[in-house]
Amino acid sequence: MLIALGVTGGIGAYKAVEVARGLQKRGHEVVAIMTASATKFVGPVTFEAITRRRVITDQFESGANSDIEHIALASSIDLLLVAPATANILGKFANGLADDFLSTLYTATRAPVLVAPAMNTNMFAHEAVRRNLDALAARGVRFVDPGEGYLACGWIGKGRLAEPDEIVAAAEAILRPTGTGPAPREAAASVLGGRRVIVTAGPTYEDVDPVRFIGNRSSGRMGFAIAAEAARRGADVTLIMGPTAVEPPAVRDVVKVRSAADMHDAVIGLADRADLVVMAAAVADYSPVERAAQKVHKAGETLTLVLRKTPDILGELGRRRLAAGRGPVLVGFAAETERVSEQAEAKRAHKHVDLIVANDVSRSDAGFEVDTNAVTIVGAHGAEVLPLMTKTRAAAEILDRVERLLAGSPAATRALRN
Repeated sequence: MLIALGVTGGIGAYKAVEVARGLQKRGHEVVAIMTASATKFVGPVTFEAITRRRVITDQFESGANSDIEHIALASSIDLLLVAPATANILGKFANGLADDFLSTLYTATRAPVLVAPAMNTNMFAHEAVRRNLDALAARGVRFVDPGEGYLACGWIGKGRLAEPDEIVAAAEAILRPTGTGPAPREAAASVLGGRRVIVTAGPTYEDVDPVRFIGNRSSGRMGFAIAAEAARRGADVTLIMGPTAVEPPAVRDVVKVRSAADMHDAVIGLADRADLVVMAAAVADYSPVERAAQKVHKAGETLTLVLRKTPDILGELGRRRLAAGRGPVLVGFAAETERVSEQAEAKRAHKHVDLIVANDVSRSDAGFEVDTNAVTIVGAHGAEVLPLMTKTRAAAEILDRVERLLAGSPAATRALRN
């Protein structure tokens, strides 16, 4: 397979030489793309000698773009791997900037993208960098996390480029996810591979009139992270999303809805053919009984709205499965502000579902409108409290536990569901 290896300007660029060599040992062809800054750390001739291909260093090099090279390469590669990936290139990727060959290639290719960030500890923790990482994750970009240790700047902390063997293994897990080659065992054995998965994400909007609606603060990031992670593990993912400005990940199908009723119809219509349903959306509990045909103008000191309860999508799925004795694994979410575990367990039992993922949305660093989450996963065997982490990492932790359910024997699974 052909891999485009992007090398950016960091001291970890020297490790990219070993990454290229490791990929070649696995039978892949490698073409190197170096930013101008990368050439200050490692000479292009080094990569040229290893890959036996011309190294691309300039988008406007004479003769290099006679066939619109970034488009030709974008169409032919099987993977775009960037190692090291600096804060600068992450910002370009996340915001659609394309001012050099590598960033242009990223916007043009539809191949999977894997990045290995490397930078100063404080830079890696900066809010802008974290937002860029989460934006890329929501689009399906995969990551090899940096290591911890002594950095070139003299600091000690997280930010050092992952070791070449780790990066090569991550690339292999993407290129050979079904065990057709020497991919890592855990990637080849993913229980979600080939499964039909439905993920809901974002808020619902319940219209009061043509101008106003009742909504909530959900951005959809947690659901998007789960959908992206399920797709990475080989699942056939349908994402049903409410209104949000966050870009959804690249999955098989994206269904856009607005109201709780819309989401109910979309989920129920697909659930019978699913192996797993993850209800991460913040679905409105109540909706106006009547939607005014025209804008409601201000009059009087108060306004009374009459609301009715919306359909309980997760509860309906649980009851249908209980009655039929079969159906998908069900995972719900609970946004709470107090007694998180207690409320989540009551919800799990009442709705007859396998797992409830609960979080305290009163926290400023978890839940709505932030890139991190601290969840409690409640199942038949009790509650498991996870520490604060990125939503991308939380999605992986949740799906690890879902895979254990899917891998269980039919008898054990039935017992768990009842």
